[in-house]
Amino acid sequence: MTAKIRIKDLALRAVIGLNDWEREKKQDLLVNIELEFEAGTALESDRVENTVDYKAINKNVIDSVESSEFFLLESLAGHVLKIVLENPRVLAATVEVDKPHSLRFTRSVSVVVSARR
Repeated sequence: MTAKIRIKDLALRAVIGLNDWEREKKQDLLVNIELEFEAGTALESDRVENTVDYKAINKNVIDSVESSEFFLLESLAGHVLKIVLENPRVLAATVEVDKPHSLRFTRSVSVVVSARR
């Protein structure tokens, strides 16, 4: 039996973009993560050691993204995906990174990346 964990609207700041002005200061980003894992043992045992430690994943993503300097949203999203997949219990994951107000007349632009073991 599998289950999904979703980390929604993680608000972070990072240097991201191609333009000189984008490289000068950190910009707002929203990160959404969905991960799938084998949950049978966790559902039956109700013990944290049998599930995915999403608090640790969240902390690793925060630390890594806020100290990063990527040019492309694609690269940043791929970087976050790698962090999520470092957990051996994760079978599949999807990461979406939104860059609010990056285009005129839009709420945001986002990139979505996925991987499955």
